Amino acid sequence: MDKISETDGENATTNISELNMTPILLAAVLGFIIMAIILILRRRSLGRRDFLLTGLTESGKSAIFMQILHNKFPNTLTSITENLGEYRSGRMSGRLIDIPGHYRVRDKCFDQYKRSAKGIIFVVDSVTVQKEVRDVADALYSVLTDASTQSCPVLVLCNKQDLSTAKSAHVIRSVLEKELNIVRVTRSRKLQSVGEDDPSKSVFLGKDGKDFEFSHVQQNVQFFESSAKENQLNNLSDWIDRML
Repeated sequence: MDKISETDGENATTNISELNMTPILLAAVLGFIIMAIILILRRRSLGRRDFLLTGLTESGKSAIFMQILHNKFPNTLTSITENLGEYRSGRMSGRLIDIPGHYRVRDKCFDQYKRSAKGIIFVVDSVTVQKEVRDVADALYSVLTDASTQSCPVLVLCNKQDLSTAKSAHVIRSVLEKELNIVRVTRSRKLQSVGEDDPSKSVFLGKDGKDFEFSHVQQNVQFFESSAKENQLNNLSDWIDRML
């Protein structure tokens, strides 16, 4: 009996020593890598908590800012510096930043906050959009091609829908697609002149060789209608709430 027990013990020791440890080590390494990726993504998500209101001057950005944060509609309000406020929904919160629309300060201010942006609200004046379509498209082009905002969902908010001459979101989307197709051509040379290692380099808008469509861009771009004056901003607040 003693001899049998000794033999069994020797066989068990031999089986353990011959066990291939490679799959176990690979599984441990893979698990470590997955955990590291999750932590990195979580940190990036926590680092981005800003929602940027941008667009041309007099599109209604500041009025939207006041309505959604303070439930007030200002009679006149033209911003020359950014407005910041805490947006809360239940236990969740984010920071809403109203970026001035004047071209001399808009780009500089946008650059200051774009790396902390979780979502971008591009506000359009639905009444004057066709008259100002080149300027609107040019400003939107800068947002959509910025390398720092490729992970940010973009909401094109067609404001001032309370006015009878306002264009619908469907019409504005179509008008902007056609104009962005032109802007892309006129600004493509600037893209080609930027070095590959330049962190501020723009990305190509849409698909090369095809007419521009919003469905071609990397960001999730949606169009909603709104009226800051009538406090019709449910689409905006719902959009923000989904990302908090």
